[in-house]
Amino acid sequence: MRLAFSLLLLLVSIDGSVTLRAEKPVSLTVRVVDRSGASIAGADIQEASGQLLGRTDTSGQVTVSCSTPCRLRIAAKGFGDKFVEASANITVQLDPAAASQQVTVTAYRAPLASLESPVTTRTLSQPTLSTTAGFTVDAQVRQLPGVELFRRSSSLVANPTSQGVSLRGLGSTSASRTLVTEDDVPLNDAVGGWIHWNEMPELAIDRIEVLRGGASDLYGSSAIGGVLNVVPARSSASTGEVRSSYGRLGTYDTSALLEAASGKLGILASGGALGTDGFIQIAPGQRGPVDTPSNMHGQNGLVDLDYGSNPLRFFVRGSGFNEARDNGTPYQKNGTRLWRYVAGSDWQAPHNASAALRLYGSTEHYRQTFSSIQSSSLANSACTFRCGESPTRFTRVPDNELGAAAHWNQPIGPEFLIVTGADVHDVRVWDREQTFSGAGTLSNLNDRQRDSAAYAEAMWTHQAWTATASGRLDWFRNFDAHQVNWNGFAWVPAATQPPAMSENIFDPRLGISRKLGVHFAISGSAFRAFRAPTPSELYRSTQVGSKLTLPNPTLQSERATGWEFGVASEGRWGIIRTSYFDTQVNRPIVAVTLDPANPLLLKRQNLGQIESRGLSVDFEVTPQHWLALEGGYQYAHAIVSRGSQDLSNWIPEVARNMGTLNLRAFKPRLGTLSLQSRISGRQYDDDANLFPLHGYFRLDAYASHDLGAHLTLFASGENLFDRAIEVSKTPNTTLATPRLARAGLQLLFGGAR
Repeated sequence: MRLAFSLLLLLVSIDGSVTLRAEKPVSLTVRVVDRSGASIAGADIQEASGQLLGRTDTSGQVTVSCSTPCRLRIAAKGFGDKFVEASANITVQLDPAAASQQVTVTAYRAPLASLESPVTTRTLSQPTLSTTAGFTVDAQVRQLPGVELFRRSSSLVANPTSQGVSLRGLGSTSASRTLVTEDDVPLNDAVGGWIHWNEMPELAIDRIEVLRGGASDLYGSSAIGGVLNVVPARSSASTGEVRSSYGRLGTYDTSALLEAASGKLGILASGGALGTDGFIQIAPGQRGPVDTPSNMHGQNGLVDLDYGSNPLRFFVRGSGFNEARDNGTPYQKNGTRLWRYVAGSDWQAPHNASAALRLYGSTEHYRQTFSSIQSSSLANSACTFRCGESPTRFTRVPDNELGAAAHWNQPIGPEFLIVTGADVHDVRVWDREQTFSGAGTLSNLNDRQRDSAAYAEAMWTHQAWTATASGRLDWFRNFDAHQVNWNGFAWVPAATQPPAMSENIFDPRLGISRKLGVHFAISGSAFRAFRAPTPSELYRSTQVGSKLTLPNPTLQSERATGWEFGVASEGRWGIIRTSYFDTQVNRPIVAVTLDPANPLLLKRQNLGQIESRGLSVDFEVTPQHWLALEGGYQYAHAIVSRGSQDLSNWIPEVARNMGTLNLRAFKPRLGTLSLQSRISGRQYDDDANLFPLHGYFRLDAYASHDLGAHLTLFASGENLFDRAIEVSKTPNTTLATPRLARAGLQLLFGGAR
């Protein structure tokens, strides 16, 4: 931390000049054009707070009212967002998505241009998402270096308990050390902290914003590695879209979107079905008669009703998700049914102030069966390996969550911005388990968690300077936990009841950036962050293959301290950002190996400390107007840095070296071609570092061609070289998805979206 604050002091010591600005109401006309000067219809003109001021008409113009200097965000489908200040009529030119200046919303709950942000952020625009070979969200965010799931497998075939997401080389267990949100609503599973990557209809996603580094000062629990924010699409016209594909392994994806806008009312409905017949994940040389394909079949849907105009907007949104999975043997299966509902409002107050309110909840029903694998079988005396299975446990876990969030942005003069907010998140879980070994047992456990918090942030902008200071106080409680067991006649309280827990946690963050001329900037930030244990980590056993992980009801929250220092450069060609980061997590919740035999037995425990430090490079450049290159590299020295167990071992599921390089080319007469490549070094699948996973290289491709204005044909290929990518060793080796090819069409109808 001394080094972090020394770097911050160094930034403060650089001199800057003063620019005085005045505020006054003004009505001005904004015209939006592309590089050729052609008008762009349907472009959103937003205030700095995110409040929509208007949309451009067919001539690319709209007249808005704001207080000068107007800090505006211009956004249009197919183009990158642009952040401008205006005091009079202005014409704004938007570049293709990869070439334009990105605006950071996630990091500070207020927009910042790329060179003003003290932390590393990336935005995946809708055109980028739609031209990626993979159609699931986890496949799309893996375009960014350093973004990885708990394991390397796709969400199409992975057990949900292995779908935690990792940033900054911090790894994860089934739970994520990264917070995933949608419009201020947390999406991490209420029971286990993993992510339901397929719950959001793909056509209903406008863009995905990724912030790397701790952000608990504004977002609370789980934001240790960063925040991944899904920005939903909003109705802007009367139009529709259908996208459908089918390919190898019985893989399919069909999604539809309808939207209508009339006056102050907008309606958007979207839904789809996706899945795969899958494949056998166990490596060929280790398979037995018991092994069957891992697969998933799911459906999702969303309806959004939007009413209002400047200065006040109201909306309600409801979504549903259902999936069923086979996890590689006849008995190992699981299913999820999830309903979410959100209501909220946004208010553009006088003098550029703004407020937002969100009320949300969800209802989930999760079920899973577990089994043990036998090496021999009475029915098949010739079989000696993975011959059969016996059921060991069945779990059914319903849960409910309720939450509310509110925040207020208040400018004070031309250079200061104050952000204040509060939120509460309440989760209730019922875990019903039946075991089949021995005489068998039947138990019910209920638990309740609540996190209440308040936060504040001050932001100062002064010509070339941007400085922020923020802090958040969380009051986390785990209470009302109670377990009963069935004795054959009645439900009897367990002899030992789960303990209650309460923690008060304060997380501050300081950040500063200094622009050096027009095209360069240096920045630094320091933070504290935390992650509370999930109900699954406290009370539920989980199993993947032959790896059984036991719960621990005495777990405490993880506490992280970190900092980063960065240099960024931006021009018409794009942006490059390099950062050095260091994050230390005290009391990390990890799965510690108790018995390395088969089955592997682990237990969740608080270790001493893990640390991830390293270097990251991100770039988005456009050497030609038709060609975009994106990608980066991350080196993460991630080890157990303190404690009596696993000292100096690598953090499981974290590779030292990881890089991505994506190419996207577009010619109107030919169409779109995009290539996504990913390379990763070796890593370990366990805390004891007994099971190494080899490095890999993977290449994906997507190509499309427009047949007129309303029909597009496309094809994609994943893992084109058909590499055998190791996912886990449990202790049997499992493999990632082999070569997968798909073809499909996209149909647009109605007005321009």
